[in-house]
Amino acid sequence: MTSFFAQEVRLSKRHEEIVSQRLILLQQMQNKFGNQNTEKGSQLQAAETAFKRNLSLLKTRYWASVEEYIPKWEQFLLGRAPYPIGVENQNKAENTLQNETQQ
Repeated sequence: MTSFFAQEVRLSKRHEEIVSQRLILLQQMQNKFGNQNTEKGSQLQAAETAFKRNLSLLKTRYWASVEEYIPKWEQFLLGRAPYPIGVENQNKAENTLQNETQQ
């Protein structure tokens, strides 16, 4: 009977150790999960900020290009000049685009 009692005590202590280790592991998992969510949120916010910045830059360059061509188109629309976009202007636009992508 005594050996069963001693074995029961050992098993009970081992059970407590396992339960406490499980609790520690669960806490570590919760901390890691919380950190991953925080990091993911931070990455998402950074991506959203970059998207807005890029969109703003794109709009700025678009309107700068439009403003650059307004005088040429104005003369064309008034019948005072030929069609404003020719081979010469296309090469210039391609060179400008290549220079911007290299920067």
